[in-house]
Amino acid sequence: MNDVDYNKTWQSLKSHLKIELDYTKLTAAEKTSVLLSRILIIALMILLGMSVLLFLSLSLAQVLTSATGSAAVAYLIVACLLIIVVLCIIAFKKQLIIDPVARFVSKLFLSPDDNDSNL
Repeated sequence: MNDVDYNKTWQSLKSHLKIELDYTKLTAAEKTSVLLSRILIIALMILLGMSVLLFLSLSLAQVLTSATGSAAVAYLIVACLLIIVVLCIIAFKKQLIIDPVARFVSKLFLSPDDNDSNL
């Protein structure tokens, strides 16, 4: 092989590496965008869910106030119910939180690129 063949091969290799680097950057940007948008959607859902939970708790306390005749007892019952919900979430955090997040992130970053539209 002569010098011209080496230069041509080197130029071809450089061009291929540049294309691969650009593709990797675009893929990383796309996957980061998907991840950040999911985080934002989940944060909004949590915020709205907390608002709904607040109003439902206040409504339940009002109903229990009528039933028990004491607002303090009604709010205590609602607080105990919320504590039970929190304890259940803590007890089942692996199934409810950790496993779904791990599945989503591994699917996002480890799946073939032609399946990205299914995320």
